[in-house]
Amino acid sequence: MTDAANPKDHPTGNAEKDPADWTTGDEPMTGAQASYLKTLSEEAGEGFDETLSKADASRRIDALQQQTGRGA
Repeated sequence: MTDAANPKDHPTGNAEKDPADWTTGDEPMTGAQASYLKTLSEEAGEGFDETLSKADASRRIDALQQQTGRGA
C-alpha cells in the first residue's frame, strides 16, 4: 500500500475544511467547542451565544482566536 492510498499516513492532510462544507455543520456545537468558545469569549470581553451551530461556532472560534492572539 502506498502513502497516497492510506489516509492514516497523513492524518492532517484534510484537517482544514471550510465549515460551510461540513455535512454536520448545522448540528449544535459540540461540548468542546462550547467550552473553548466560552473561554475565548470571556478573554475577548464578548458575549457567548450557546445557540451556534458547529459551523458557526468554528467560524466564531477562528475570529476570537485572531482577536485574542490565540490563533495560529
